[in-house]
Amino acid sequence: MTHFDDIYGRPDPRSYFATLGPLDYQAPHHAQRLFRRLLPFAGFPEDHARRAGRDGVPGATVLDICCSYGINAALLNYHVTLRELYDHYTSPQVAQLTTDELIKEDREFYAARRRTDAVPVIGLDISAPAIAYARSVGLLDDGFAENLETGPPSPALHQATRDTRLITVTGGATFLSALTYRALLKGRQEPPWVAALVLRTVPYKDTSDALTEFGLTTQKDTSRTYPQRRFTDADEQRYAIAAASAAGNDPRGKETDGHFHTALHLSRPPAHAAAHPLHTLLQDP
Repeated sequence: MTHFDDIYGRPDPRSYFATLGPLDYQAPHHAQRLFRRLLPFAGFPEDHARRAGRDGVPGATVLDICCSYGINAALLNYHVTLRELYDHYTSPQVAQLTTDELIKEDREFYAARRRTDAVPVIGLDISAPAIAYARSVGLLDDGFAENLETGPPSPALHQATRDTRLITVTGGATFLSALTYRALLKGRQEPPWVAALVLRTVPYKDTSDALTEFGLTTQKDTSRTYPQRRFTDADEQRYAIAAASAAGNDPRGKETDGHFHTALHLSRPPAHAAAHPLHTLLQDP
């Protein structure tokens, strides 16, 4: 796969959108609908009264892993679309701003679009600049630049995420192992749900097995897949077709047509899965 490490180390997300836009990167667009559908039930579907949360804050706290510049938080909590974010960050007007000027403008941009049903979002990413930007403009209620693949969570991260009800992952499943999930869930009496859009080229069994250790059962949505982005070249497409096939997925009509594709994997306690089957959660109201 082509690596895009450089775009995550910038002080603001303009390079992110300028680089991924031409590749039709769209995973956060699909996540916007999916996560909004799951949130009202995450963590406590048997007791809807608890959706009110603490201190009058509606809904459940979300932990977005590999959050980069807070894109998922923006789409979850604000009246914006991914297309609008591409247009905003690649506009000639924004291109002329310094990072400090962009942060000031983005505070106003997002504040004017805040949803009334917004929920607290905590971000986790190895990129300190991305976390700093997302916190500065108000997309994240808290954020941590930590790598749980190489070490345990800081006490501050552990404390901040103790009431998390939904863990979300869109672009990071490729780079995460069971280590990250074990580090986050260790010692928790009520583990959160985990919703991940996973590339069909990536095995997820080790992660789902690890989540089983914490009382979570993983279901894969087999009804549809979600395009992630176009391939950068023919070599990457050949890789994706071979990797998807090796993982037991039929690439015809998906990877063969020019895009990486993802599938939703949802992990939750068995009683929650029985109370609310996956296909009913994903149905439009």
